[in-house]
Amino acid sequence: MHIKPLVLALGLALIPAAHAANLSDVYRDALAYDAQYAAARAALQAGQEKTAQGRAGLLPQVSASGNLRYNDVDSSLPGGDAQYGSNGFGVSAMQPIFRKQNQVQYEQAKNQTRIAEMQFKVAEQDLILRVAQAYFDVLQSQDNIAFINAQKAAISEQLASAKRNFEVGTATITDTHEAQARYDLAVAQEIAEQNSLNIRLRALEKLIGKPAGALDSLAGPIQLKTEIGNIDEWAERAANGNLQTEIQRLAKAIADQEIERNRAGHYPTLDAVAGYTVNNNQNFGTQKVDTRTASIGLELNLPVYQGGLVSSRVREAVANQEKARQELQAASRDASLSARQAWLNVDSGAARVRALEQALISSQAQLDSTKLGLSVGVRTGLDVLNAEQQVLSARRDLAGARYAYLLSALSLKAAVGALSPADLAAIDQHLKPAAK
Repeated sequence: MHIKPLVLALGLALIPAAHAANLSDVYRDALAYDAQYAAARAALQAGQEKTAQGRAGLLPQVSASGNLRYNDVDSSLPGGDAQYGSNGFGVSAMQPIFRKQNQVQYEQAKNQTRIAEMQFKVAEQDLILRVAQAYFDVLQSQDNIAFINAQKAAISEQLASAKRNFEVGTATITDTHEAQARYDLAVAQEIAEQNSLNIRLRALEKLIGKPAGALDSLAGPIQLKTEIGNIDEWAERAANGNLQTEIQRLAKAIADQEIERNRAGHYPTLDAVAGYTVNNNQNFGTQKVDTRTASIGLELNLPVYQGGLVSSRVREAVANQEKARQELQAASRDASLSARQAWLNVDSGAARVRALEQALISSQAQLDSTKLGLSVGVRTGLDVLNAEQQVLSARRDLAGARYAYLLSALSLKAAVGALSPADLAAIDQHLKPAAK
């Protein structure tokens, strides 16, 4: 079943945005720099050679040899002693006609190449998730610092007001002390969050090999769609399409073939053979003889008894087949579970975003009411400060919930083996250039 791009599958509203450094830009940089992805690419190139190596067992084998000798013959026959030089060379060729083991090994090699391709796709999806996680971690820290700065500004205003009111006798020193304590706490939080931002920037730099610079941020509210498909449908897609499950399915096929390959140890082999040899300067008494030998024919080998080696290898392969079957079952179940967890995270994440959007509206209304109450004398400056902090906290939590929702959506696509760079491009539609 074709899976629509993330923006359509999850119903995210398209928001045109000019780009500075968005997710796709960071991902392209990571493709060129990330060592983990580069190692996976090299592993793919190595794995693609498995097919050629397996095919070699079905193709002609040609070898050449040569010799150059000095011979010293000491014989009891009259005139039998001789010292002479000799040389020779030969060429031999063999074409397998029937070698069951080689045929099965070739099929195994093709499956090993497919595994290498699947493993590379896993590495690509993993890079997408790592880039998105690092990107949103930086945005989250930047948001936290912005919220703390706004909080400090609000507290500073309240602190100044409390000091003025205390000086004129309309407020107690307690209000001033509480505002001062909150300001000092905000300063400490800013220091900790700045350190967290620096660490997260270094983590992103590790992926792309250069300072991240300005990153695009979310462009306001995201319209979410509740219908993302049935959870059981996603679990079934994962059981069939998850990349790790597909790797285990190929490993199970190789294990099946390994039984057949080992059983072929009982089978005869038939090869077409040809050879040509030249021996020069052979000395028989006073004569020197050169020989030329050409041969062509068939060679049949029939294994009769090898000490039980073949039977033992067959039993070993049967046991490994059962192991591969159980690992396939485990991988399929893990994929289904991952899809269910990701689906639930997306579903609950969307609900949490909507709830926090409403909480922000309510907090803002409360702040407006508290300011009005302050103007008529039924609320204090600290009440306003508390309301302002609640608004800022709601904004911070809302931003974090949006990032978590988008990451869960990417994880859901990865669980079914459908995550691609196009999903990052879809998220880019919801980003705006960073403020300069």
